[in-house]
Amino acid sequence: RPALIGASLGGLAGLLAEAEIAPRSFSSITLVDIVPNMDSEGAAKVIGFMSAHIGQGFASLEEAADVIGLYLPHRPRPSDLSGLAKNLRRGSDGRYHWHWDPSFVASANRERSRRDAQAFDTGLASLTLPVHLIRGRLSELVTRQAAEEFVAKLANAQFTDVAGASHMVAGDRNDAFLDAVVSFLDRQYSGQPAAVGRNSA
Repeated sequence: RPALIGASLGGLAGLLAEAEIAPRSFSSITLVDIVPNMDSEGAAKVIGFMSAHIGQGFASLEEAADVIGLYLPHRPRPSDLSGLAKNLRRGSDGRYHWHWDPSFVASANRERSRRDAQAFDTGLASLTLPVHLIRGRLSELVTRQAAEEFVAKLANAQFTDVAGASHMVAGDRNDAFLDAVVSFLDRQYSGQPAAVGRNSA
């Protein structure tokens, strides 16, 4: 069975699949800065960023980088923007647009997040596979309290707090993120005892 690593909504989808739709699909789950009980104000902030330029796009990669810099002031601006180009598509109008589905962004709302959190609780109690929550310490979505409460609901879970990272953990602190992922997977597949609790990176 595969080990799932899911960031944001991808992580929630995997968690839902394992808890309710297709149990025993995965050997372990790593969630990247997401819990069912996410912070509603933080979610609104993320959705606001995603939707702010979804119609008009950007005239250049530099303009997109400027917008990201305002949203993530803690992240150094890269001198090479080729990586950013992978997250954008160039439309027939010559402007750069995010790959996000406009219909999905428009339909996102805080009430849905609260309903999902309640629906997840019953399924979480049945999970026995190893679960690893990697949280950005500056996260807009996952508070420390929410992370600790989530881990406490599971039989075999831990979480790692990554300093200097927001919701975009892999983009903010890629080395620390990879170290946390590899360390967790090494323990699961080398026969070493799992570390239950909270770690910092």
